[in-house]
Amino acid sequence: MILEALKRSVVGIAFGGILTFIALTIMKFNEYEANVSEIWMHMGASMLLGVYFGVSSLIFGDSGSNLVKKSIIHFILSYSVWLIIASMVGWIPLNAPVILGSSLSFSLLYLLNWFGWFLYFKKVETTLNNYLTKNK
Repeated sequence: MILEALKRSVVGIAFGGILTFIALTIMKFNEYEANVSEIWMHMGASMLLGVYFGVSSLIFGDSGSNLVKKSIIHFILSYSVWLIIASMVGWIPLNAPVILGSSLSFSLLYLLNWFGWFLYFKKVETTLNNYLTKNK
């Protein structure tokens, strides 16, 4: 379990680094200047979120609870961690309209992501079931 969490943390750091590189590339082509401490702070936050999302997928492991319960727990934890980190580094200002809009955007993206994975695993399930019925 600890080894799996470490693997997922490293993958999360890699994704955070890739997203930071994409953001820096956009900044470079738009000729936006930023100081090192600002870049360091945003890169650290991006990597921290990457670690969280890598490790938090363990919620969907082999426990006995149902998918809806796991998804609700994952959503609440993910939203809380994201909101804390995003507000601390200044990705979203602390005023009600912006927090509401950001929360709606986060929820919509989360729902689309969840639904995409759900459809993917349903397709895998159908494929496996078809294979098993053919090869009885």
